[in-house]
Parts: sequence; structure tokens; C-alpha cells
Amino acid sequence: MKSASDSKNTKVECRVSLCPFCKIVAGEAKAEIIYEGASSLAFLDINPINFGHALVVSKEHFSDFSELPDDVLFDIVASLKIVSRAIIDSVHPSGFNIFNNNGLAAGQSVFHFHFHVAPRYDGDGLKIRPQLKVYESPEQMAEYANMIRGKIEVNDKSGERK
Repeated sequence: MKSASDSKNTKVECRVSLCPFCKIVAGEAKAEIIYEGASSLAFLDINPINFGHALVVSKEHFSDFSELPDDVLFDIVASLKIVSRAIIDSVHPSGFNIFNNNGLAAGQSVFHFHFHVAPRYDGDGLKIRPQLKVYESPEQMAEYANMIRGKIEVNDKSGERK
């Protein structure tokens, strides 16, 4: 009989086996790989914002940024720097974006941690125009700051997310 943890592990393995990025990392799916770090892999996005748009993914399956261990994050950031410089030197964009989506509301469509490195050109059609909010008062802003600071203190002491 399977324990609850066995059942949970089976669910994670099942999701991982369906993950397109895990398949690329495992060599089971084709991708134009452009760089490999110790804990990361970079390849071209199949639906690019502009040609040369790359993804830098963790080799191990983590659903989003909050699950990522620090050592993996550090390797990914180093890989981002290498890949972004190579994109700048090869396709000569006017600029570039580095971004990460976490959760459906943020636009995440593949639930395997990854950063996008997207070359940008004047007039390329991509517009990022958020509807900015304004706190109603300094007190409301302080309330949000206190909630966040409280979680930082709890997380910082334990080293884990609470």
C-alpha cells in the first residue's frame, strides 16, 4: 500500500514527465540549446517575442521562483548574464527584457521555473503598460509594508517560507 508521501511523489513525477522543459533538459524533446550551466539550460523560445528570445530554465523541476533553492538561482542568474550578453552581441537589439512569470495571473504558461531573455527593438509591438495603483494614504502603505516585513522576519529566521 502506498503512503501519502508516495502518492505525492507520484503526482510530482507525473507532472514532471509531462513538463515540456523537463523533456528538453532530459534530451527527450528537441530544442535549440544555446548554453548550459551547472543547474541551468538556455534555449530559444519556440514562440519568440523577437527572434533570439531565449529561455533560461532550471535543470531540476521547480514550479516557480518561490520553490527555487539559492544555489540554483545563483547559477541561473550567472547564465542569464552570459546569454543576455550573447544575444546583445549577436542580434544587436536596441534593448532587452529579462522577466519571469509566476502563476496564471502573472502569465505563467509552463509551470517549470524559467526566465525569458527577450531582445527588444524600437517599434517591435510589445507594450508593457501597467495600470499603476496609488495607496489611499501613508497609513495604508505602512500597513502593507508591515505585513511584508513581518513575513521577511519569519522567513529570514527559519530559512524557510512560512
